[in-house]
Amino acid sequence: MGDISIKINIADRVYPLRVETEEEEVIRYAAKLINEKIKELQDNYAVRDKQDLLSMCVLQYATGMIKAERNAQDQGQGIEQSVHELDKLLSDFFNK
Repeated sequence: MGDISIKINIADRVYPLRVETEEEEVIRYAAKLINEKIKELQDNYAVRDKQDLLSMCVLQYATGMIKAERNAQDQGQGIEQSVHELDKLLSDFFNK
């Protein structure tokens, strides 16, 4: 559709952004999740410095993303192997 200007608040700082209209909802939701995670970390740990809280938040999300990517790769390899096995079975069957 086009770019729009929005303001996102993360850790009590406002960031003006130009985003695609279709991305606005996702970006706002991501900012909400980040702020919720920062609040959770602040409540559970004796950390008050926003930079430390942001760093801990980014570390948790990056770790989760890496785990999800690895799981997707493992599942993809498992599916690929299953397809090859099925292909071999079908080839053997039709070559008889």
